[in-house]
Amino acid sequence: MQRLKLHHMLSPPSCSSHAALLSSCLRTKSLSSSCMQPSPWSGLETWRNSPLNENRCWGPKGPQTIGNADTPPVSSASSLAELGALVLSTSDPLAKSNLSHIAYFTWRQHNLPLGACQPPPRPARPLKPQLVHPKEIPAPKNSGLPLNAYMLHNLAHVELNAIDLAWDTVVRFSPFSEILGEGFFADFAHVADDESRHFAWCSQRLAELGFKYGDMPAHNLLWRECEKSSDNVAARLAVIPLVQEARGLDAGPRLVQKLVGFGDLRTSEIVARIANEEVAHVAVGVHWFVSVCQKLGCAPSSAFKDLLEDYNVELKGPFNYSARDEAGIPRDWYDLSTNNKDKNKKRANSEKLSEVYERLASIISMESENSSLNRP
Repeated sequence: MQRLKLHHMLSPPSCSSHAALLSSCLRTKSLSSSCMQPSPWSGLETWRNSPLNENRCWGPKGPQTIGNADTPPVSSASSLAELGALVLSTSDPLAKSNLSHIAYFTWRQHNLPLGACQPPPRPARPLKPQLVHPKEIPAPKNSGLPLNAYMLHNLAHVELNAIDLAWDTVVRFSPFSEILGEGFFADFAHVADDESRHFAWCSQRLAELGFKYGDMPAHNLLWRECEKSSDNVAARLAVIPLVQEARGLDAGPRLVQKLVGFGDLRTSEIVARIANEEVAHVAVGVHWFVSVCQKLGCAPSSAFKDLLEDYNVELKGPFNYSARDEAGIPRDWYDLSTNNKDKNKKRANSEKLSEVYERLASIISMESENSSLNRP
């Protein structure tokens, strides 16, 4: 029953009556007492309340502003959802990155409403990079790029997709603003702004190395994962922040080490900063996934596992446990060894219970036989 609720109760409404029914259903649900609450990231409220981050350039000593930090508003949009749709409809990568920041700035500075609109079927994309199957991505030695530029290009591709993933979440689920609350949309617009800054850093560093985004093929796996969860906000939270972005926490330190080994300390510092800032994005996913589960009256741990199974999403290690712990993802949600231990423990308990039942059945049978023999 819980899986049915997760699939249908938070799906984009086709009409106002569906939305009203959804709202009524959610209000009547209560959280199971067996639900384990994750430990929230300690920096979440600080991140939420932080001023607009204008450090969109990577200077000699790290992030810095680009000249005049004043950002012009977007006059053609009157709500956050409309602003997000504009970003999604922008194909040029740098223009998309800049517009993402302008959109977030405009919404915050001008107190625009959340609004509601439909996202485009898929985000606008440039002609390059060519999108191919992951197995067709060239190896570093065949890419035409040195190893540091190769790794940076891959990261830039992830960050560009992340901009669209965050804005698609804002726009696609904007009809649910009364249920999810303004904080949901504020958080994911904030995530989109962070991701746009990360792409700007990657793009700048690629240019310094003599390359640009689009100089080698890339895959479309990230957007395909996003499309999987387009019908369900709980699935979107499970698949994107709690799986895809959490993989960034796992891969970040390894990527930094490779860049240090290659001798590119400047790029390694950029990657380390991006990986550190991704903790906030995963923490946001944890917070809102738990919130949705509370509305649905189900345990987050089992709901997370059910959704990954239903949407055919694979969890891959090795895991960066310290970063995941900091972001607030309980290990029993994703750690296969922990899950296997739990299954083995349940199996062992079940076997013990079976033995007990068999003994009881044997005793009852013997008592029945003795009783019949002793009858006059």
